[in-house]
Amino acid sequence: MLFELRQYQTYPGTRDRLVDVMEHDVFPFQVSKGMVIVGSFVGEEDPDAYVWIRRFDDEAQRVAQYAAVYESDHWKNEIAPKFADVLMREKINVTRLIPTSLSVIH
Repeated sequence: MLFELRQYQTYPGTRDRLVDVMEHDVFPFQVSKGMVIVGSFVGEEDPDAYVWIRRFDDEAQRVAQYAAVYESDHWKNEIAPKFADVLMREKINVTRLIPTSLSVIH
């Protein structure tokens, strides 16, 4: 198993709009391409923080699913433009994680 911890920072006051885009556009589309969304979170103390986690079986699956999602016309033309005024792209932090033997998520 391979996980991605994706940490985003939104422009002030736009986090709820990002959550809406993620839950109504991004997640359904990515799941339709085989991606597994493990969780979605907002910061309790940071009103502009948003975090989500994806799971892949291995690197080959991650590469194939990235291509299916991010190289698609639907992503480029319909979904990606929705991030322009809510997401601080320069502050995106992606951490790849491998679960330890006692991790409750696999």
